[in-house]
Amino acid sequence: MAVRKILHYPDGRLREPGKKVETVTAEVLQLIDDMAETMYAAPGVGLAATQIGEPWQIFVVDCAAEGDPSEFRAFINPEIVTTDGETVSDEGCLSFPTAREEVARAATVRVRARGRDGRPFELEAEGLLAIAIQHEFDHLQGVLMIDHLGPLKKRLLHRKMLKRTEASATASG
Repeated sequence: MAVRKILHYPDGRLREPGKKVETVTAEVLQLIDDMAETMYAAPGVGLAATQIGEPWQIFVVDCAAEGDPSEFRAFINPEIVTTDGETVSDEGCLSFPTAREEVARAATVRVRARGRDGRPFELEAEGLLAIAIQHEFDHLQGVLMIDHLGPLKKRLLHRKMLKRTEASATASG
């Protein structure tokens, strides 16, 4: 397993939709393992393959509270089947370091995907897990957290991320 570099906004690769995984190969399993290690190291509760520059329809989540047993799940070729209700939560994103924004999402979701073992499954989720599923699913479509904001907040977050990118380029250059 390896910790991979997480792409940060405004990297254009974050806008590229993921491609369907045809077969769960040893390479796909290695990617899932790397994604898990990267997510835990960040630390975060979810990570999409597109966030580490891999063009596949795969995301991983683990919404277990600190100290609780792992609730790690891998989603290959996920589809959101149904959504219900609405909730607004304070979201962060590993591709938007230090940013936290209020985002409206469905309160419950039903998702269909293949697991790490390649077998299809369906899951109904609410709370943090539902939010994480929607957030990571968006990544696989090339949709980012910033796209859920109003014009003013979008502009402010865009500027903040550009300044951060410039500052880190100056520091490393």
